[in-house]
Amino acid sequence: LWETVTSSFASFIHGVQPEHLSKIVRHRSKRMILDSIGVGLVGSTTHVFDIALQYSSAISTRTPSSLPQLPALHTSMSLSPFLWQTHSMDFDDTWHPATHPSGAILPALLAASQMLPPSTKPNGMDFLLAFNVGLEVQGRLMHFSTEAHNIPKRFHPPSVVGTMGSAAATAKLLSLSTAQCTHALGIAASLAGAPMANAATQAKPLHIGNATRLGFEAALLAARGMEANPLILDDIPGCSGFSVFYSVYQPKPLSTPSDHHEFLLEKQDIAFKRFPAHLGMHWVVDAALSVRNLFIHYAGSFSPSLIRTIVLKIPVSKYINRPFPSSEHEARHSFQFNACTALLDGEVGLSSFTESSIHRQELRELLDKVVVEHPEDNVANFDKMYGEVELLLHSGDVLTGKCDTFYGHWRKPLSKESLLKKFRSNASHVLSEEKIETIITMVDNLENLSDSSQLACSL
Repeated sequence: LWETVTSSFASFIHGVQPEHLSKIVRHRSKRMILDSIGVGLVGSTTHVFDIALQYSSAISTRTPSSLPQLPALHTSMSLSPFLWQTHSMDFDDTWHPATHPSGAILPALLAASQMLPPSTKPNGMDFLLAFNVGLEVQGRLMHFSTEAHNIPKRFHPPSVVGTMGSAAATAKLLSLSTAQCTHALGIAASLAGAPMANAATQAKPLHIGNATRLGFEAALLAARGMEANPLILDDIPGCSGFSVFYSVYQPKPLSTPSDHHEFLLEKQDIAFKRFPAHLGMHWVVDAALSVRNLFIHYAGSFSPSLIRTIVLKIPVSKYINRPFPSSEHEARHSFQFNACTALLDGEVGLSSFTESSIHRQELRELLDKVVVEHPEDNVANFDKMYGEVELLLHSGDVLTGKCDTFYGHWRKPLSKESLLKKFRSNASHVLSEEKIETIITMVDNLENLSDSSQLACSL
């Protein structure tokens, strides 16, 4: 039979086996799982989560939920992934081409592992394989378009490829047939997409919440016999499928898994955030911290009155160029705010985005001094961009800090110690120390877990 792009993806989802996962892929994906659990836990303390919880409770049924900190809550299983809200603080991992891959698939798999009857519970290796199937599908889809390599302008990537990844991961965990995998992708495509205009608003976390939920539901619908266009990923002239999300679209088939299959995660590692803000902020924060140290050595202390102008040299990206953010979500998407907070406080963390921190008079005075420049060589691409902060002093002296690769970027990965420190800090907002250490051990030994639903039950 003639193989299409869509059928090649379905064949891969159905046919890939645990032995196709290399040691490095297993290691990297477990780091992603642990980080995403922690981000989801601290995300349950946000106002966005509260709104989502109130909504879900209003339409709930009596099906047990896998939500952290809420053992008494009952909600529909399909809403359980939605409620995780891993993106509520913009603290989740980022890949290249640009997307947040883990938050779109992990909650769906946690829900699916709980949903299956005891006799068919997937083990830890099944879970890890399904997670990597979701990653691989997202990554391969992003490579269909050169447009996807740059910071997005039209659609928020997790709402597009994340929905497809969630469907693929869930289909794998549920052991759907090749035909059902095809239809799961087709159904998911009809549920995908969210505009970039909602970045820096309370609606942005819904993009990933909906991606994981709707991809999960697409797989469940396919399992029940619903069908969709079997050519959804192919480029069919005159009738757009998945190509509707890109102005440039060149789909490529996904090869049948073999002993020599190389997952994209093998050659493209992930970026982990050290503080809860858009990834681009990490370059300007590290540049600002660098020049702050120079300034303190120069002046003896950080004295804003000595500064005449703060020059930020950043890429052109409209939605993260916000001179005077007025909310926590705008602040998480503001080069200016994050650079000035780093200069003023010597760090950026969870408390930096509270109302009191955002509206400080001394911070506003620093923001008034900011001038933005866009050097031609500083492109809006997470693999190529840099951040540079210049302090022009009243004395005439100029101090400069520059960051090409921040700590946490895939070129400079977080150490095991740093990743565990982040997880423990995030999880401590919700869980006891004993539960935190149990989760760390469980994820570290995920391949040997006999029942993967134990991971969801531990939260």
